[in-house]
Amino acid sequence: MNRPARLTARSAARLAAVQALYQLEMEKPQLHLLLDEFHMHRLGAEIEDDQYHAADVAFFDDVVRGVAARQDEIDGALTARLVDGWSITRLDRTMLQILRAGAYELMARPDISVGTVIGEYLDVAHAFFDARETKFVNGLLDAVAKDVRK
Repeated sequence: MNRPARLTARSAARLAAVQALYQLEMEKPQLHLLLDEFHMHRLGAEIEDDQYHAADVAFFDDVVRGVAARQDEIDGALTARLVDGWSITRLDRTMLQILRAGAYELMARPDISVGTVIGEYLDVAHAFFDARETKFVNGLLDAVAKDVRK
């Protein structure tokens, strides 16, 4: 299946955003330096003989900056939908960034359909996790969507 270039560029931006958010959480660099690093060295680059798709840079920036700015609100929305006894601190760090990015889009980007947001982050989850974790992403983002897209 051939996907339109815009979707491919947004898909690449979403994957890169999750990677940037992970780096932000683990290393705590200044946000502008992290974005500059991705702009200059990662988005659309060739790394270790792997060619990365050109990403929608403005969309990448929106997701990363948006999650960083609204992290407490996003984490609250995710926490509200976790089963009793679970907290976001128990989640795998990569999984958490996938969920944060997806929740941000659901909360802040009404121009993108719920189905598109969830489907795209399921694709990102497949890059890192098996089917069980991917189902978790699906369920949690669907529950957040019901809360924020009334």
